[in-house]
Amino acid sequence: MASENGKPIIPLPERLRPKTLADYVGQKHLVGPGAVIRKMIESGNISSFILWGPPGVGKTTLARIIASETGCEFYTLSAVSSGVKDVREVIERAKAGRMFAVHAPILFIDEIHRFNKAQQDALLGAVESGIITLIGATTENPSFEVITPLLSRCQVYVLKELEMSDLDALLERAVKQDNYLKSRNITLKEKEAIFRFSGGDARRLLNVLEIVVSSFPDDAPAIDIDNQTVIDCLQENIALYDKNGEQHYDVISAFIKSIRGSDPNGAIYWMARMIAGGEDPLFIARRMLILASEDVGLANPNAALLAQSCFDAVHQIGMPEARIILAETCIYLATSPKSNSAICAIDAALAEVNGTAAPHPVPLHLRNAPTKLMKELGYHEGYKYAHEFEGNFVDQEFLPEGLTGTKFYEPGKNAREEELRRRLKTLWEKYNY
Repeated sequence: MASENGKPIIPLPERLRPKTLADYVGQKHLVGPGAVIRKMIESGNISSFILWGPPGVGKTTLARIIASETGCEFYTLSAVSSGVKDVREVIERAKAGRMFAVHAPILFIDEIHRFNKAQQDALLGAVESGIITLIGATTENPSFEVITPLLSRCQVYVLKELEMSDLDALLERAVKQDNYLKSRNITLKEKEAIFRFSGGDARRLLNVLEIVVSSFPDDAPAIDIDNQTVIDCLQENIALYDKNGEQHYDVISAFIKSIRGSDPNGAIYWMARMIAGGEDPLFIARRMLILASEDVGLANPNAALLAQSCFDAVHQIGMPEARIILAETCIYLATSPKSNSAICAIDAALAEVNGTAAPHPVPLHLRNAPTKLMKELGYHEGYKYAHEFEGNFVDQEFLPEGLTGTKFYEPGKNAREEELRRRLKTLWEKYNY
């Protein structure tokens, strides 16, 4: 469909949305030969599942393809605009048509992490009884926001950012197969800027291409696109590039880096950008909860408590009042001393565990001995109960054989952990604190 001036009304990402699995780009671990979702499609037996991944990697498209290729009736709801009433209406329509269908209809819910408990509860019975097959899409870890009973009835499949080869294939398909773009005689001299601005998001990639092409006069005999053309065009059309004027991942990155860098002014500014741009306040609270452990850590353990309290309060109160709680937590985290010693310790320990062919056996003196046989085998023998010794401490070995003296935790250089270092140094000579 074209407008009066000959330009398409339908956006390029929608015009190029794949209709079949053969045209679907990326996610080979899910839809490639022998992969789990391809097997489901081929067998026609679709179970309920949730697609978790960043924006623009094909979650909605994949759901539509599954419905099309299996002949299932397809319903769709957006968690942003739909309520319990909408969910129940879809379920009733699905019940009414179920007797005439071979397969249960598919209900696709975009941004399912935004459904509240009541909305998710409304889905449970229909999913469990097979009235509908649920396919949810989310950019957030479903473990945080999807209720346990519903999550237990769904598999979770992780979608990855598109690779460079995937993005390149999409660009080439656009300029060669789209009827309008073919007529513009486009040459892609350089692609790095388009790839960079897309951030692995297919929708963004095609939106950027469309914006750049639209910047050329209608009567241009040919369009040559290089990196500078893309940069200049997007600087002039940033609102078109991102409909909210907010580059989601760039802004959250600036926000996190400002808190990590102990700048409350930068942090509160980027938070204001997110709030003004309509960002989910729970997303902001969740990121601060992660940061409290990852970047503030043991330099100020109270930070994690405040961040958890913030998350709970935002969940209960909502906007606009939640902005005050978010701001308080943001400033507290930004002005707290910083330490990443805990994440370094667990990553070092995981590297040791994952790099060992066979797990080290637990030393006998650390094993429990609930039976007579275990006691006879030496389980628990030699264990020293710390509270029976002065200072509630006794020097004994807690690592398995072969790892004696291995230091995974290195205290950070901050007041609290320097105090911890002094204590550990008096207790554990072998760790060389």
